[in-house]
Amino acid sequence: MIIVRTEVEIDAPIRVCFDCARDIGLHTRTVWKHTKESAVGGVTDGPIGLGETVTFEATHFLVRQRLTSQITEYREPCWFVDEMRRGAFKSLRHEHEFQEAKERTLMTDTLLFEAPFGVIGTVTERLVLGRYMRKFLEHRNLELKRVIEHGEYRVV
Repeated sequence: MIIVRTEVEIDAPIRVCFDCARDIGLHTRTVWKHTKESAVGGVTDGPIGLGETVTFEATHFLVRQRLTSQITEYREPCWFVDEMRRGAFKSLRHEHEFQEAKERTLMTDTLLFEAPFGVIGTVTERLVLGRYMRKFLEHRNLELKRVIEHGEYRVV
């Protein structure tokens, strides 16, 4: 299992950061463009909440794939967790934490995942997937920070 943790400070109130981080339409706007990610099932736009699911379709490593996640833990405005229900990983858990920090918000993502295919999957996790997923999260978080700090979001 690989654990990837990222942090970013955002110059905005915790409530805005929390709501924007769980907005599915905003998510698809802030990930890598080359993945052509879209929400195709469950909640496909606006905020997602406890018990709800979303299915994303995206291209990673030249393969078009689907991943369905469910919000399994939820504590406004400081914590939510999405867990993979269907997809390419053996398991995937994404923890989103928000803390107020001197009129700003510290957003921490912790991604825990395990690749399928036994030893081959373990080697792939360490050689490729860990770095790939870190870069994916870092890009998404910096884009989310930019959108929030420039007011390029809608309040739902």
